Amino acid sequence: MNQEEIREEHEYIGFFTVTILKWQRLLKLHKYKQIILDSLKYLVEQKKIKVYAFVIMPNHIHLLWKINEPYLLEDVQRDFLKFTGQAMYRNLLKNHKEVLALFRVDLKDRKYQFWKRNSLTTFLYYRKTIEQKLDYIHNNPVQGIWELAESLDKYPYSSYNFYEFDDTTTYPFLTHYMEEFE
Repeated sequence: MNQEEIREEHEYIGFFTVTILKWQRLLKLHKYKQIILDSLKYLVEQKKIKVYAFVIMPNHIHLLWKINEPYLLEDVQRDFLKFTGQAMYRNLLKNHKEVLALFRVDLKDRKYQFWKRNSLTTFLYYRKTIEQKLDYIHNNPVQGIWELAESLDKYPYSSYNFYEFDDTTTYPFLTHYMEEFE
């Protein structure tokens, strides 16, 4: 690939947001958060992505990530959403059929849908912007309507402790964003 063919997803960190269909709070339960975490860990182990930061909220997630060559953003994003959606579907079918009904759709290619279409990755070109998004991600659980924890370090589904306390054991799949500037 020559210099003119470099794709943004290989060059810049992306800020990715995806929301559960109809803003349902499906991700409130640990088992569904774990599906997200397992998928991110797998993608990192397969060297498809680097994850710099994340937060899993009751009805949406935010990530700072970068797609590794030769993989493409649209493929990785699709696979991530498909895998997590199928895993949630299997669990709901087995354990919570009444909740599964909330995700019924009448589409040609599916009967159930968990993620809203048109998830978005915005590329971040400057360190200052990355740090603003990092702060936004980490503050999300304690702001607005959420109040999911009394302090940032008490919310376990975030990369906050990785950055604040150098906790590399809880989520070993994380990479520090400053690696991009070395």
